[in-house]
Amino acid sequence: MKAVLWTVLGIVMMSLVGLLFTGSVALGGTMALVNSALGLASYLVYERIWARIRWGRLDG
Repeated sequence: MKAVLWTVLGIVMMSLVGLLFTGSVALGGTMALVNSALGLASYLVYERIWARIRWGRLDG
């Protein structure tokens, strides 16, 4: 639930920033959704890369 609320807060904040910069609710919302999708995709790729790195791990 914590992660969901954090994501919703991020989308709302990005929507407001988009609205302030563009003056359009639709464009601000689209920017927020694209930002969230890119963030999720980047995070998934980042985690997959780190899962393959053995540096700093203890065998046990």
